[in-house]
Amino acid sequence: MSERIEAINSWELEARARELLPQMAYDYYASGANDEITLRENRAAYGRITLLPRMLIDVSTRDMSTAVLGEPVSMPILIAPTAFQGLAHSEGEVATVKAAGAAKALMTLSTLSTFSIEEVMAVATAPVWFQLYVFKDRAISASLVKRAEVAGCKAIVFTVDVPLLGRRERDVRNQFKLPDDLSVKNLLPAGPPEFSDGTAGSGLAPYIASLFDPALTWKDVEWLAGITKLPVIVKGILRSDDALLAVKHGASGIIVSNHGARQLDTTPATIAVLPEIVDAVTGAVEVYVDGGIRRGTDALKAIACGARAVFIGRPVLWGLACDGEAGVRYVLEMMRQEFDLAMALSGCPTLSSITRDLIGQS
Repeated sequence: MSERIEAINSWELEARARELLPQMAYDYYASGANDEITLRENRAAYGRITLLPRMLIDVSTRDMSTAVLGEPVSMPILIAPTAFQGLAHSEGEVATVKAAGAAKALMTLSTLSTFSIEEVMAVATAPVWFQLYVFKDRAISASLVKRAEVAGCKAIVFTVDVPLLGRRERDVRNQFKLPDDLSVKNLLPAGPPEFSDGTAGSGLAPYIASLFDPALTWKDVEWLAGITKLPVIVKGILRSDDALLAVKHGASGIIVSNHGARQLDTTPATIAVLPEIVDAVTGAVEVYVDGGIRRGTDALKAIACGARAVFIGRPVLWGLACDGEAGVRYVLEMMRQEFDLAMALSGCPTLSSITRDLIGQS
């Protein structure tokens, strides 16, 4: 664990990161869309789920290792894709992937990273998935997929919930823009120009509108699966009928996600819709979930609802802001210890023993 971080939970870690980060950077990471109702609900929904532990189970040894799409990982807590990690620390995504490797945890690299696919993969020692936005210019997306394949990424995570950027009012107020020393390296030098200076509000929204394709359909899942040998995971699903369509059109996995509550406000908490989506796909593909996971008990609840694994985003950014690679390692170890204790106290020595009868509603 990092000796520079005194925080003993993710909330204290966020408070410390807020002290260290410029206001624009903190608000970019922390904010949700509009009134931030979903942002709060992502957390509140976990609080309403109760745990019903089993007693007198031998939990003297616990095993939380698993595999996601066949890739072994040390625990079912994975790193979600988050953009512009260079805002948090000078080593950005490189620091995060090094920490993931040390923890034998999977990292998902954002299209909008401040280090390139090749720079990140050069130091990766654990599985990395590449998160993809599909652009109006399909050649850009196809090139990114090929680069991810060549570099050694293990899957493509197709984010489908951003036909346009959600209105994040903190970014509008701050006139969000990237500092001059940062760029979207995956799209340079031949790719699109940097986004506007934000003088009329968030500079990110017009940039996204100029690049991302709002005309995407389910056929584009088939297109993507057809241009890569890697499995395609569809991220941004909140409905069981959409989950079935994802399976029908070639997805190998589904991430139940509301984009960290940053797109459409008043969508449900992801944990609230996870069980029906898991039930709908009946094991045809692996199902994962992100959004609001801050404790080991949250991960336990999600797995009890049927998730293969969970993704954490903001806690990783807070660790990165506090102490770079060591800070991210601190977060992953903190989550590992909390999850291990939750397993023991719930009477669950293995992941397979974390079943739906362990949870209730308050």
